[in-house]
Amino acid sequence: MPGGQSMSTIVLRGGRVIDPDYGIDQMLDVLVVDGRILSVGESVAKGTGVDRDYDVTGLIVTPGWIDAHVHLRDPGFTYKEDLQSGAKAALAGGFTRMCCMPNTDPPLDSAAAISDIVDRGEQTGVHIHPIGTISMSRAGLEISPIEAMAAAGAIGFSDDGDSTKSEDVMREALRLSSRLNLPIMVHCEDPELARGGSMHRGVVSEELGDPGIPAEAEDSYTARDIRLAEETGGWLHVLHVSTVRGAQLVKDAKQRGARVTAEVMPHHLTLTDEWVAGRRRFAGQQQISDLGRIDPNAKVNPPLRSEQDALGLMDYVLDGTFDFIATDHAPQAERDKPAILTEAASGMTGLELAIPTMALLIKMGRIDWPLVVRLFTSAPARSLNLNGGALEAGHAADITVIDPAKSWTVTAASLHSRSKNTPLLGMTLEGRAVLTLVSGEVRHDELS
Repeated sequence: MPGGQSMSTIVLRGGRVIDPDYGIDQMLDVLVVDGRILSVGESVAKGTGVDRDYDVTGLIVTPGWIDAHVHLRDPGFTYKEDLQSGAKAALAGGFTRMCCMPNTDPPLDSAAAISDIVDRGEQTGVHIHPIGTISMSRAGLEISPIEAMAAAGAIGFSDDGDSTKSEDVMREALRLSSRLNLPIMVHCEDPELARGGSMHRGVVSEELGDPGIPAEAEDSYTARDIRLAEETGGWLHVLHVSTVRGAQLVKDAKQRGARVTAEVMPHHLTLTDEWVAGRRRFAGQQQISDLGRIDPNAKVNPPLRSEQDALGLMDYVLDGTFDFIATDHAPQAERDKPAILTEAASGMTGLELAIPTMALLIKMGRIDWPLVVRLFTSAPARSLNLNGGALEAGHAADITVIDPAKSWTVTAASLHSRSKNTPLLGMTLEGRAVLTLVSGEVRHDELS
């Protein structure tokens, strides 16, 4: 990959190394030579021949983080984000690999479109894996050339942003998923039940005079797509589960032997529908910071749900129902987020906020670092058949170094994404990636 600063020998000395694949959680040194991991051990001798010698005492050293669900808005909406700006945000957030959704303009519904992302992605300094559409133009009616897109490099297929309307298209896609061993990644939402709503249907939506999006809109299509997966024997991956009922549907399907995987997002574990009203309180905490106004940056799809859902989803993280965590990084320009909720686009940025959000959950005692690291590294790698996810000797050095105690304020200036749409703006958080290596090259460095 061009750019960056390539070093022949790099030592990360004295950090807490967490590598889920190898069951490692101890203070060790990591030696990188010519872009590859040479060793992970108790001591690397100091001396000449080391180009970069980082003292990472008190920091956490992990395999490079993987975000399996991002929107890079390229092509078509590059005023919001593009491959290069998305890569910068990823590196600042500690991500070395990401999978980008196809709701672009034109959509990624052809082998040529997939090849374009693969080729341009190689110039960004981050491993970028495209996801093709399930249906042509994401209209939900005609199946896309899934086999051709798979041959071009698609790692899965999704109409994310919409549910695939035709059950026949879904059946055929799921049948192909078995042959190709690639997932059909579904956004579950009944458009009729969701029509007119801008947020979760509940007490807060009533207060704000919004029709709301009921949990049933998500749960009904989750049940539909699970039924089709069981009927066909295909591989269904349920995107951004936001309800406890949806998580239970996934768990029940797994127990019946269906090939169903699922993900959950940090914002659905920590934020609630109260944030849309401007009342900023993390789920499970008491302290409220009231903006005194509606916050369009808290409008996301699926919507931020009740506190009961936010707290309850963690049980399904801990029991293994969720295969991994991803961010659903969805940049929207300022003009896309007007103060009128019905006119605001859905989505919030996530690449640079995953680490501090998970650090908050750790501080609250709801999860620990080894599990967080697994859910953002080895778990998505193994689930989606991606390279990476481990600090394996002889393999490319994709490494993330985290300062779990680093305090920083979320501002437009501190975010590398082209868009700054997060309800966390103005908040001071703890936890940040301070060093990111991709294939042994230093791509993000706050330690030097």
